[in-house]
Amino acid sequence: MQNQHIKQLAGLLLATLFISTSGVLGRYIAMPSEVIVWFRSAFAFPILLLFCKVKKIDLRIRKKAHYGPFIIGGIFMAAHWITYFYALKLSNVATGMLSLYTFPVMIAFLEPVFLKVKFNPIYLVLGGMVLTGLYILSPEFSLESTHVQGILFGLLSALCYSIRLLILKQFVTQYNGVMLMLYQTLIIAVCLAPTLFFMDCSGFVSQWPYLLLLALLTTAIGHSLMVHSLQFFSAATASIISSVQPIFGIVLALLFLDEVPTVYTLLGGGLILATVVIESIRSNNK
Repeated sequence: MQNQHIKQLAGLLLATLFISTSGVLGRYIAMPSEVIVWFRSAFAFPILLLFCKVKKIDLRIRKKAHYGPFIIGGIFMAAHWITYFYALKLSNVATGMLSLYTFPVMIAFLEPVFLKVKFNPIYLVLGGMVLTGLYILSPEFSLESTHVQGILFGLLSALCYSIRLLILKQFVTQYNGVMLMLYQTLIIAVCLAPTLFFMDCSGFVSQWPYLLLLALLTTAIGHSLMVHSLQFFSAATASIISSVQPIFGIVLALLFLDEVPTVYTLLGGGLILATVVIESIRSNNK
């Protein structure tokens, strides 16, 4: 039994590591963010489709009323990925990933609007902790600073991701997670196809191995393994373990991009991640 638990925990950590490669790859690939996201989705779609066929996952959308939320969720997912890559390119991997990881607190503030649940005042404290962490990340606030621009794009990415999660939350129990990801990549690829005609795609020849790695390792394998691992853990445990993604991302950026995190990054990031852990534990004890 213990060996089985260790194996399941290792699977969740491996999924977290694979997903965290998006930071290094997103910053390294020398192409426009919109084009990167199109190739990421276009490459991931057939891989996910093959996986669904092998696993005999039902791909039917059961009700016409579900088409709208699926499409809107896909659009917000595209916006999340694009703004996330802008955040990475304007600042660095640590700042981009840490700014994105404000999304759990954003969800807490948005849930009363989307799901008509009661607002808990504790979120004001958690929100204050996040704002303090963001201030530490960039104590000299100036819109002319690319570092600050990176933080703002990271926050916008977190907002888009939060809205996407809240839109699709009601479907998680009705559909397989990999199936949802499959349709998300299809919708994103269709929506971003026009960017191939007016944005620079010349870098594809030299960048395609990294684009394929982003689609295969980060998107298809990482997210599929995460979905598989979630069935063995509580939401709080999964959230806490997943919150090490920025840590993995910072280590990978140090190894492959020579990006050394500053003291401000570590302090501000630590405060932001602390709110993720607190909210995960608190939500599990409801």
